[in-house]
Amino acid sequence: MKAMLGDVVIAEAAKEDLISIEGNWYFPPDSVKSEFLVESATPYTCPWKGEAQYFGVKDGDTVLQDRAWSYPNPYSTAYDRVGKEFGDYVAFWKDVTVVD
Repeated sequence: MKAMLGDVVIAEAAKEDLISIEGNWYFPPDSVKSEFLVESATPYTCPWKGEAQYFGVKDGDTVLQDRAWSYPNPYSTAYDRVGKEFGDYVAFWKDVTVVD
């Protein structure tokens, strides 16, 4: 599967390597092209997943603020709910389209 911003591939991995959580596809960290991500200082803590790290996504010379996120250190109870390790996996907001 691919995470696309326009015609640019930002992440790519086999579907079986992704994790679906609450309708979002989370890509393994090594499948994401980090040159397209800029760390954000936006704070957010999910009640059941833990503290999120947001990222801006580069679109040419523009940075689309907070369009990607991950959970570097999910709560231990979140692993039981998801059924897999998902620390540092990256999900994308609607500007980035995930396709097969």
